[in-house]
Amino acid sequence: MIGTLLVCATLLAVDGDTIKCNGVNMRDMGDGKPLVSGYDTPEINKPKCQEELGLGRAATAAMREMLPLASVDASGRRDRYGRPLVSMRLQDGRSVGSVLIDEGLARRWSPNYRADWRPWHANTIPRGFRCAGA
Repeated sequence: MIGTLLVCATLLAVDGDTIKCNGVNMRDMGDGKPLVSGYDTPEINKPKCQEELGLGRAATAAMREMLPLASVDASGRRDRYGRPLVSMRLQDGRSVGSVLIDEGLARRWSPNYRADWRPWHANTIPRGFRCAGA
């Protein structure tokens, strides 16, 4: 995706898929297209269980580590919460979202996506790492 390159005097990881550039929260789409596809990470605000919180914190830490190596391109579109949709790329050309997906810290998003990390845990996280009651 080609967009407008943003220059961020301050760049912070809000969570695994949201950054704050110059004080503005922005939603990374990874390799996705605005409002059509992207990626999602576990929640750190209002997680369904402690395990989801732990995985969300790991995704946030991974995002934080990649920030100094990433460029931020604005798509010119906004998500349903009003956040600008951006695409973040590493110097080697990979998207931040694809790295998080490859590391098991995110999964692909589409408009009909329903966030439920519990079944996902059973397939990708070591045994015993799942939400209680799932």
